[in-house]
This record gives sequence, C-alpha cells and structure tokens, in this order.
Amino acid sequence: MQLNAGCELLFETAEPAPLILMLQPQGGSAQHILQTNLQFEPQVSAVDYADSYGNLCQRLVVPTGQLRVRSTIIAEVADRIHVQFGAEFVPVQDLPHATLQFLLPSRYCQSDLMAELANDIVADIEPAYDQVEAIRHWIYTHIDYQYDTSDASTSALETEKNRVGVCRDFVHLGIALCRSLTIPARMVVGYLYDLKPMDLHAWFEAYVGDRWYTFDATQPEPRGDRIIIAYGRDAADVALATQYGPLQLTEMEVWVQAAAQ
Repeated sequence: MQLNAGCELLFETAEPAPLILMLQPQGGSAQHILQTNLQFEPQVSAVDYADSYGNLCQRLVVPTGQLRVRSTIIAEVADRIHVQFGAEFVPVQDLPHATLQFLLPSRYCQSDLMAELANDIVADIEPAYDQVEAIRHWIYTHIDYQYDTSDASTSALETEKNRVGVCRDFVHLGIALCRSLTIPARMVVGYLYDLKPMDLHAWFEAYVGDRWYTFDATQPEPRGDRIIIAYGRDAADVALATQYGPLQLTEMEVWVQAAAQ
C-alpha cells in the first residue's frame, strides 16, 4: 500500500532553545520511501545527522516565539508483516554484533527483574518466535489500553504492576520480557494506517531465526501498513522531539492516509 503520512507540531519558547527532531524515515526492506519533506515556519537552519542507531535526526535552535514543524512522507509499505512461527532461538555467541545491545536492561525495560514472569508466560513453548508471540498475546490480553494512565517515566515494571498503559508501555513490557529470555528486542516508532485514535505509534521487534520480526501488543492480529521512523533500546532513544530549555510542545496533529491509486 502507498501511504501519505505526517505530523504537524507547534512549539513555543520565551527564549531561543535547542531542539532535536527525529521525524524522517529511511528506506529498508519493510518500506520504500518515495518522498519526504520537513518544513519550518518561520524558516530556521537545521543540521542533519544520524544517531548511534542510524536514525535520521535534525538539530536546530527554535527562535523566541513559535515554531511550526510539518513533516510529510509518501511511502510504499507491505500490507502484512512477516510471521514465522518456529523461527529458532539464536545463541548469544551466534548473534550479529549489532543485536547485542538489545539484550541489555535499559532505562524503561528492566529485563534483569522480569525473568520469573517471562518464564511463566512462555512455560513449555518452544523458543523463540513462538515465545515472543506468547508474550505479545499475554500483554494484549492482560494489560488494558487506556490514555492518561501513564507518563514519560513509566517503566515496564510499573506497567506489569498496574496492568494499564498505552502503546509505549506495551512496548517496554514486551521488550523487557523478551530480553529476560535472552532474545534481542528493540523499540520501533512510526505510523500505523487506520490506527484509532490516530497518533504516532510504537511497537517492538525481536531478533529470532536470522532477522528482526515485528510484534504489536496493541493489536489483536498481525497488521502491516506501517512506516518506521526510528529504532532504539526504549523510549529514551526514539523521542520524535527532544527539547531543551523553556521550549514547550503546544499542539500536535498526526495523519496517515491511503494514497489515491
């Protein structure tokens, strides 16, 4: 499917303030990026760079007053995600170097404290794809999706305790449970077609067999039609806007539409 997606953000500040944006996707096996555009009103100078995970970022200083940021994307994406029951567990010694960092506990994913729950969930399920799918399904059936029930500091442990959260919280819990089973897992942020209510979205990927597979614990079944913007260990690595000083985000609008054929 070809998707037209984007977001518009309005920032306000009483003095010049630094801002880092992560709004522009890259092409890959899961998506073909046809066009991207990033506009600022008023016009400001931005420097592009790639972070340590290869995500595209823009670094700028927001002038006193307001700055409107509009990011638009046209992308060709798969209608379905890859599903591979039976994909095998990869021993640590055989994992690609780049996946090893996604085995470690991180700020919001305390995998070193979640092994007991993870083992209870997977029980006698065969490693490793089937275990990740069991974790995804457990989160979907045991954690309630509700807005305004968590905040930017909520961790996987708190989500498991409170049994409520949003996509960000579902992802952190899924990642922590996977890592506790020595399965590399990473956070993904981007756009999902026909998401209700519409917003930027998050899901996770796990490395099993010989590749990364997509898992989304907010959805009852596998869904494609996604545009990936960024990858990271957890939400600390994939903030779409990182602001400093007195800068405030006061408005945000998100859209994902099927392109006219």
